[in-house]
Amino acid sequence: MTSLTTIHTSERCCNETWEQAYARFETPEQEVDKFLRRFDWFGAKDWPKDAAIVELFCGRGNGLVALSQLGFTNLSGVDLSADLLGQYTGDAQTYVCDARDLSLETASQDIAVVQGGVHHLPELPADLEKSIEEAARVLRPGGKLVMVEPWDTPFLRAVHAASANALLRRLWGKLDAFQVLYENERQTYDNWLSRPVEVLGVIEKYFHIERQRQAWGKLFCLARRRESASLAKAT
Repeated sequence: MTSLTTIHTSERCCNETWEQAYARFETPEQEVDKFLRRFDWFGAKDWPKDAAIVELFCGRGNGLVALSQLGFTNLSGVDLSADLLGQYTGDAQTYVCDARDLSLETASQDIAVVQGGVHHLPELPADLEKSIEEAARVLRPGGKLVMVEPWDTPFLRAVHAASANALLRRLWGKLDAFQVLYENERQTYDNWLSRPVEVLGVIEKYFHIERQRQAWGKLFCLARRRESASLAKAT
């Protein structure tokens, strides 16, 4: 496994300023409610309650909280930030590790969840491919990938225009927090948004996309692991 000491914190944008803005952007309760709505769209009510589910880039663990509230019992979470993982108090097994080099057994999971993580990675498409290949590796044949990431939509462009207005930022704290988050990850974020065809191409190399939606500044993608996807440990 790649040593965590060789991975700069800036790659994950989890410096103190970013994490403070993340905390201001929405409360844990608001985030859990958002995740519950997302999981409803992905059809989580039909997933087996004992399915092995791993959330990559899980942050403070509110996606795991939402999954637990839905009745899932075999949960694990991965994030590069020990500080964020330390805020999680649920029963899921958590791992401080790099999504490009997961400390999970091959073919050990049924569902992999990513909610706003891979767009932080510095090298596109190389880091994206490593992460997606690792997600495919830890999934059993036919396993699902659930992904929600920023996407260039008219709504997102309107939000960015509003967040560039200093007066609006002073009037609405959430908009200010959004702008601080953006300023701390601008390079990787803009690079991600500018390469949608490449992003989807990497996903489709390892997964068959069964359902997707591009709305409200997000890509919502439900995909199934291709039988041809490699089960070799990423290097």
